[in-house]
Amino acid sequence: MNHIVLLGDSIFDNAAYVAGGPDVVRQLRDILPSGWRATLNALDGAVIADLPRQLEILPSDASHLVVSVGGNDALGEAGLLDRKVSSMAEALELIFEVRERFRSAYARMLDQVLQRRLPLAVCTIYEARFPEPATRRMAATALTALNDAITREAFARGVDCIDLRVLCNDDRDFANPIEPSVHGGAKIAAAILSFATPVSVRFPRVIAR
Repeated sequence: MNHIVLLGDSIFDNAAYVAGGPDVVRQLRDILPSGWRATLNALDGAVIADLPRQLEILPSDASHLVVSVGGNDALGEAGLLDRKVSSMAEALELIFEVRERFRSAYARMLDQVLQRRLPLAVCTIYEARFPEPATRRMAATALTALNDAITREAFARGVDCIDLRVLCNDDRDFANPIEPSVHGGAKIAAAILSFATPVSVRFPRVIAR
């Protein structure tokens, strides 16, 4: 029996944002092969530091883990976008400092998850659909630094990556600027199933459809 466990934040725990429609874990359950299970350990509002608590309640028969976390950590650093700087060099140094804090926390989290010795995929942070074009552009640009940290740390450990930036590429994929809709959730569920479906390749994969 295969049992997929979803860890992280409201990318998976999005029931509160889909107006009674199916959330990601329900959509995943609907497409799983017969005999497979899916459990939601992710929690709306969670940050990287919350993953150890989610691991503590991991089902004993878990066979695959999927992590989507970091978006709330990024929101916690959003004040950076309003900082006044005197040069591009100063701005880049500020982004670097945020990236290094994020990278260090994410790397520790990954190592803790990998101690479970189960197949693992992580998700990048998608680009929020803020209504103001300038805010959307700035946020997307700043997120490249954090997503670089995610992909580097994942691939250094041979971990698969579901690229939500590519996957959720339509306004219909969003219930609000930062949460996935039913439409987006269906894409995410399909990508999770693609990760968990047995394949012959041995190198880390980028899953983006």
